[in-house]
Amino acid sequence: MKECYEQGVPSIEDAKLLLKEAEILFPGPWVQHSIFTAEAAKLIAENCEELDSEVAYILGMLHDFGRRDSPKYGRKTMVHLLGGYNYSKKLGYDLLAKICITHSCPTKSIYDIDDVVNKNCTDEEYKFVEDYFNKVEYNDYDKLIQLCDALALHNGFTLIEKRLIDVALRHGVNEYNVPKWKAFMELKNYFEEKMGKSIYSILPGVIENTFNL
Repeated sequence: MKECYEQGVPSIEDAKLLLKEAEILFPGPWVQHSIFTAEAAKLIAENCEELDSEVAYILGMLHDFGRRDSPKYGRKTMVHLLGGYNYSKKLGYDLLAKICITHSCPTKSIYDIDDVVNKNCTDEEYKFVEDYFNKVEYNDYDKLIQLCDALALHNGFTLIEKRLIDVALRHGVNEYNVPKWKAFMELKNYFEEKMGKSIYSILPGVIENTFNL
């Protein structure tokens, strides 16, 4: 693992323990989705010189682990974003904390979050996240986990379009969806240019899983 990230993420062993702890607190398909997100992040990072594949794997594995707070505070999107951020900060994992918030927001807008659009968050939550996005700068790890979150279902890799429809069917659509979807497609193009090939060419089973073959 590159030295500059040693204090920003847990070890892979500790990451697995954190995911297991979160699963015990709030079991569900999000856990397998997280594992496939991690696998996608690792595979893409292996094809990008400036990315550390182990760091990418750990960030993908834990991007949703704030769902550990869902039994106590509800299943809102804000709960898992801020829960993951706060718990990561408490443990001293600054890069992971950042990813826990940024992974759902490819346009760097607070309106990427369904809870904000649906007015399902507190004033304090809104203000914190709004201020955060006004200051934060995305790097390639933010972008990578955003992309891989959109490539992973609970049962494998899939075309981005299928994943986006899956989320829309569960959460509904609004005026902010199209800009968000465009941002995901731009992320796909961004990493394909870095790799010099299609992202789908390195994701095993993506064709079979997308088309239920």
